[in-house]
Amino acid sequence: MPKDPKHAVPMTKKYRAASPMKTFKRILTYLKPFSARLVFAFIALLLNVVANIAGTYMLSIAINNYILPLVQHEQVALGTLTGLDALGGFVGIMAAIYVSGALFQYVSHYIIISATTRILENVRNEMFEKMERLPIKYFDTHTHGDLMSLYTNDTDTLRELLSNGIPNLITNAATVVGMFVAMLVLSPLLTLVSVAMLVIMLFITKTIAGKSGKHFVLQQRGVGALNGYIEEHMDGLKVVKVFCHEEAEKADFDKHNKSLREASKKAHTYANVLFPIMGNLSYVSYAVTAIVGTILTINGFGGMNWGKLISFMQYSRQFSNPLSQIAQQMNGILMALAGAERIFELIDQEPEKDEGYVMLVNAKEDENGEMIECEEYTGMWAWKHYHKATDTTTYVKWRGEVEFENVSFGYVPEKTVLKNVTMEALPGQKIALVGSTGAGKTTITNLINRFYDITEGKIRYDDINITKINKDDLRRSMAMVLQDTHLFTGTVRDNIRFGKLDATDEEVENAAKLANADYFIRHLPEGYDTMLTGDGTNLSQGQRQLLAIARAAVANPPVLILDEATSSIDTRTEKLIEKGMDRLMQGRTVFVIAHRLSTVRNADMILVLEHGEIIERGNHDELIAARGKYYQLYTGAFELE
Repeated sequence: MPKDPKHAVPMTKKYRAASPMKTFKRILTYLKPFSARLVFAFIALLLNVVANIAGTYMLSIAINNYILPLVQHEQVALGTLTGLDALGGFVGIMAAIYVSGALFQYVSHYIIISATTRILENVRNEMFEKMERLPIKYFDTHTHGDLMSLYTNDTDTLRELLSNGIPNLITNAATVVGMFVAMLVLSPLLTLVSVAMLVIMLFITKTIAGKSGKHFVLQQRGVGALNGYIEEHMDGLKVVKVFCHEEAEKADFDKHNKSLREASKKAHTYANVLFPIMGNLSYVSYAVTAIVGTILTINGFGGMNWGKLISFMQYSRQFSNPLSQIAQQMNGILMALAGAERIFELIDQEPEKDEGYVMLVNAKEDENGEMIECEEYTGMWAWKHYHKATDTTTYVKWRGEVEFENVSFGYVPEKTVLKNVTMEALPGQKIALVGSTGAGKTTITNLINRFYDITEGKIRYDDINITKINKDDLRRSMAMVLQDTHLFTGTVRDNIRFGKLDATDEEVENAAKLANADYFIRHLPEGYDTMLTGDGTNLSQGQRQLLAIARAAVANPPVLILDEATSSIDTRTEKLIEKGMDRLMQGRTVFVIAHRLSTVRNADMILVLEHGEIIERGNHDELIAARGKYYQLYTGAFELE
């Protein structure tokens, strides 16, 4: 099914996490293997908070017991120490408490970062593992850019949540609680004044943070959409230039970019305005607290003294900082939850179903001429068929016979692509599929591989319904050479070996010779060890196609599917590889899709498709004699008419 990224389905239509608490609980499950270490880390975080609060509280003791008496020229005995010496010792204790707090903070951050990087590694592995098991349809309906944003932007927001968001939230929450308790101990009346200001600050925070969080989620969506557009544009840049479509593409990009700009502007505007508002309110709270506290201290009301007032003022000044940070973190947390939900949406996708139980195995004949399974490669294959009813296993020799019986199929329910297709490919036959673009040729090969499942009818492989055959074994019995060649980053040898990962160097080189690729490979800078990058951009299109043919050759498959395999090879090169291709196809069932009809003249059976139906069938001579659609296509009369 052709992919159209512009009309692909986005990862999700939601603009915010639908179930934040559910998503958060699921994130916590990833922390479970590291629970012991993380508990220790959070204890260290709390000890850091305790150390900071205790240090501030000890300031009141230092002022009342040591500093004020010294200012008033009084000597305070403390064991054998005089007042100044006692103050120095007390300050040393305070310093030790602050240093221990910093040490606890370092240890906690080290443990959390170590666990976070491991968790993200596990998440990415889980995402990629699931992606490998998803059906082809999923990738036909989702843009690559949006999928890539899951591995980049969304995992980055998840990293921020785990390494900074949650630890800072715990630290700040504990700080608020600890300071509140300390403030109550120092002065309940002044605490009520601070709480009144706190209520006002929380109301403003809730209002602004809610608006900011919504737009941060929209920003994430915009990043994914923009990435998808850029990825699509880069893939089709040559097409854009050929048709002078640059200005239209710029206009489309501008729409995506403006959408992202608007979401980012609103998100960061609300987020950035929150901090100065909270800061100014904290100054107001501080001033009110200072005035009321001074009055209470002068009048000695409630046991207030200067030491308590100064410590309380320190708490009051610091009290708004963790609250402001919590407000700021809520935006990031909401954005991370939205990103995590997108990640989990991928992980929760229904994998490609496979109820098949018939397996393809290496086989040989015993002394009685019956097929038996063996470990070594013999060049013979058999279908290992377990019969549950009788609890027996039989082996059926692989023949390579493929049969379609009244097969109908559509990529979407409202549009049927194939209509009642019936055909038979006998063992060792070469079947050619020809017809206009969109006639359903590639769809037939997609159904043989079970990239898609048929709507009606049956497909049999050696008289076995392919729904009973394990998909991996079904696809292992086939090799495909596609029109759009894809090469992976690695050496030429690695790319050929992709068809058979355990192939020896000799097998790789023999496959290259079979595809007539050996000559040009040996003239590359490093020969078979030449590195290929960027989908093989340092090779010509024809050379890339030859490597794809060599990749299929090294797999040595029972069935071969060639989808415009020689479309990018010139006529001279095509003739050079013709004999090699014939050797590759010998003894195998071969399906060939070709627009260049000269390449299918020697096919045993040519099927002409039109609008999803087979309208003609026969060999080349028979179809030419019939002077039908094939004749028109072959002679060019169809185009002339």
